Amino acid sequence: MKSAQIRRTFLEFFRDKGHEIVASSSLVPHDDPTLLFTNAGMNQFKDVFLGFDKRPYTRATTSQKCVRAGGKHNDLENVGYTARHHTFFEMLGNFSFGDYFKHDAIHYAWELLTERFGLPAEKLTITVYAEDDEAFDIWTKEIGVPAERVIRIGDNKGARYASDNFWMMGDTGPCGPCTEIFYDHGPHIPGGPPGSPDEDGDRFIEIWNNVFMQFNRDEAGVMHPLPKPSVDTGMGLERVAAVLQGVHANYEIDLFVNLIAAAARETSDADMDSPSLKVIADHIRACAFLVADGIIPGNEGRGYVLRRIIRRAIRHGYKLGARAAFFHKLVPDLAKEMGEAYPQLVDDQARIMDVLRQEESRFFETIEHGMAILEAELAGMDEAGVIVFDGETAFKLHDTYGFPLDLTADVCRERGVSVDAAAFDAAMARQKAQARAAGKFKMAMQLEYEGAETVFHGYDALEQEGTVLALYRDGAQVETLAEGEMGVVVLDNTPFYAESGGQVGDQGLLVGGKGHFQVEDTQKIQAAVFGHHGVVSTGAITVGDTVSARVDPIARSATMRNHSATHLMHKALREVLGSHVQQKGSLVDPDKTRFDFSHNQPVTADEIREIEQRVNEEILENVATDASVMALEDAQKSGAMMLFGEKYGDEVRVLSIGTSKELCGGTHVARTGDIGLFKIVAEGGVAAGVRRIEAVTGAGAVAWVQTQQALLDAAAGVARTPASELPERVGQMQEQVRALEKELARLKSKLAASAGDDLASQAVEVKGLKVLAAAIDGADVAGLRETMDKLKDKLGTAAVVLATASEGKVTLIAGVTRDATDRLKAGELVNFVAQQVGGKGGGRPDMAQAGGTQPENLPAALASVVEWIGGKL
Repeated sequence: MKSAQIRRTFLEFFRDKGHEIVASSSLVPHDDPTLLFTNAGMNQFKDVFLGFDKRPYTRATTSQKCVRAGGKHNDLENVGYTARHHTFFEMLGNFSFGDYFKHDAIHYAWELLTERFGLPAEKLTITVYAEDDEAFDIWTKEIGVPAERVIRIGDNKGARYASDNFWMMGDTGPCGPCTEIFYDHGPHIPGGPPGSPDEDGDRFIEIWNNVFMQFNRDEAGVMHPLPKPSVDTGMGLERVAAVLQGVHANYEIDLFVNLIAAAARETSDADMDSPSLKVIADHIRACAFLVADGIIPGNEGRGYVLRRIIRRAIRHGYKLGARAAFFHKLVPDLAKEMGEAYPQLVDDQARIMDVLRQEESRFFETIEHGMAILEAELAGMDEAGVIVFDGETAFKLHDTYGFPLDLTADVCRERGVSVDAAAFDAAMARQKAQARAAGKFKMAMQLEYEGAETVFHGYDALEQEGTVLALYRDGAQVETLAEGEMGVVVLDNTPFYAESGGQVGDQGLLVGGKGHFQVEDTQKIQAAVFGHHGVVSTGAITVGDTVSARVDPIARSATMRNHSATHLMHKALREVLGSHVQQKGSLVDPDKTRFDFSHNQPVTADEIREIEQRVNEEILENVATDASVMALEDAQKSGAMMLFGEKYGDEVRVLSIGTSKELCGGTHVARTGDIGLFKIVAEGGVAAGVRRIEAVTGAGAVAWVQTQQALLDAAAGVARTPASELPERVGQMQEQVRALEKELARLKSKLAASAGDDLASQAVEVKGLKVLAAAIDGADVAGLRETMDKLKDKLGTAAVVLATASEGKVTLIAGVTRDATDRLKAGELVNFVAQQVGGKGGGRPDMAQAGGTQPENLPAALASVVEWIGGKL
């Protein structure tokens, strides 16, 4: 049974049992910022199990794409070395949300395995939690599995309920016993049954796990029965496919056989059992699906994990002899294998290939040098009998050549060598410390503060009375700042917004009884302590003074317009370009909004117009903005977009503006119409797979439009045509220019012919060879070549050097008629002249070209040609 058929059969079986077939969720767990990647089928139902979410169904079944290659759940190091570890895998699952429980779950599993899939009952061994008599009785008394094949597993992990057969979501929360089904591959495979000393062998392989969530564990460790016990199950598609296809290793199933063949094709490696081919076949699945779900290679977070997987695949390809980008070429093969179940692979195939190709090309530029260093170090260690690879060298490979530590460890493992990870970490820490010392940080980052926090009033007011809590000058605390002194002021209450979330800090004025302080920027000293940076414009400011803090209303309003437009633009980008678009950075100030996002190709003019139209339509709707502070879980349930990888507190601020809903702590307009006008003014790439858009709003947008109109009118004036007819007029002018260029070329050709006639008379005979060396003013390369051809025709057996000089550069052409190339080579001739004018060149024996940078030496160089040729003949 093929993998695709197994997946389909599983889902259809549970659909017939009343389950809703639910599509696989993204590998980026959008509703759980604490999770790096989706790593289990239950992830998308986590809130349902916890009671925070309610679905229109109580039974569900999925084929969930999963990645375990980073964070707590990481199988990357084992891929390629074992029969069943993968970075990407599919988890088949069926779920009950307070509906059926142990009896039905066990009967469903047995029916599917033995009747629908036809597995021999005697090949299946069962485990249950030692205290779960209910599950044991169902297996032995209802299903009829012999008691000796139902193994009780107790607390074998060192604590109460710490067992292979007791599942917990965390230290507290839903938990319960589980029952697992193992397939016996037979006595010819080493290993013993679960619970035995040899259980880690490969004979008995777990293929299904039924988790019975029936307790809620409190902080004291007490188990409280859940009012609605639930079921969470999982069966690895790759594992059950190996069983049903009669093979032992996952890499022998149909899906991997075809991908391994594709990897062999692209690396020209014929050994189908090569571990490196298995690594490449595994990694193309993880990489393609991660890119399809919006991840791009980067230096941190999910992007860095993707980069590690790509580079590990490239290293194994390099090991097999690949010296150019090959990995991305496997994407069509993957789409053919899995595109029916996951159409996104087909729809995004070109983008996925482009992302992988770009990353490959960059790494191939450095891998050869890095591998040479690595191999040389390993060879030296082998001679010296050293078995621990130097951590400093490992860091150099990481820092200079882009070798992640696990890639170096991967190569070392193949040689039986370990890596000094502690020394690597020390080198990394040292570099970070040096970078911090060399960096230019804002003053707020250097200030030490102990005292009350700042209360922010800027959402509702632009003026607020506050008391000066602390003052800083040159990074040190002071009691007073005098007129003309620059420093930082900390207030207990302020309407000034401190830079955060891409929005710049407010500017304005602090007005006190004894002096004024001009605020040029506002930064956070600590999470809730605001530092007002600026200069005392008059008088003095002293700790304890009461001041009126007044935000610059014009700058704040312009910033708010740009910030609110950013939210609308983010939503429009996802609608127009695709859901893979994710924010990668932003800067919002009074002049513009600058927004970086994941996208692997330039945004077209048509797409920009569509984005602008969508944003401006929302502006014209003039709906009110709403900002609500709520619990993080409530924000997740409301559908608010989060910046994944960001850390959020228990309470968050949810901004609803138009049809956009995001977590945001910034300041915004009261209604969308306050934005006025939105216009994108720039678009370009800033990194691999990251684009940047700059846009303006309100008065800034009007000013930009007026400037463009003035430029258009000026161009129309120069062209002497109405602006509406300018494109047509420019086209006509281009045609005229092309016609004039053709006429100029014709005249130059005619001039070259005339020059050839005149120059031919200047040739001198040297030992039976007509020799000519001359400069032609105003000629280009084409003119020199044409003149050369005419001279060679006129002179017969000849050697000719022609030159022209312009703007400090010399162009040389040497020609030797074919009947003389056995005596003299054009390349030698042109090099002789070129060396005298600061250049070099070469070409065929009968025609060669060169350049130089010393036109002042050209007359003497040409004059020396006759004597030089005479000496050569």
